[in-house]
Amino acid sequence: MKTLLNVIAAGAILVSIASAAVAQPDGRGYDHRGGQHPGWGQDHNDGSGWRRGRRMGYEDWNNAPRVDYRRHHLRAPPRGYEWREANGRYVLAAVATGVIASIILNAGH
Repeated sequence: MKTLLNVIAAGAILVSIASAAVAQPDGRGYDHRGGQHPGWGQDHNDGSGWRRGRRMGYEDWNNAPRVDYRRHHLRAPPRGYEWREANGRYVLAAVATGVIASIILNAGH
């Protein structure tokens, strides 16, 4: 019984270490100070650097409110994507990475 408990405890520790390694592949973790967001693009508060295929900046993404695509007559986003409204534009981008799939000017803004 004691051996079984030791095996279970060791397994739990290994799972914890493995999940931490996956979440932080470089071992440093993510530093959100100074605009450093691994996997995200550079922040452009005015949206000047946004193009299809590029990445939104992390702060740009967080500061842009989520849009109800039905209410604004936009197409349904694919799984893993969201519409956001920023700087007079509707931006369809990947939730995990900020990769931009589409940008539409908001005529009512």
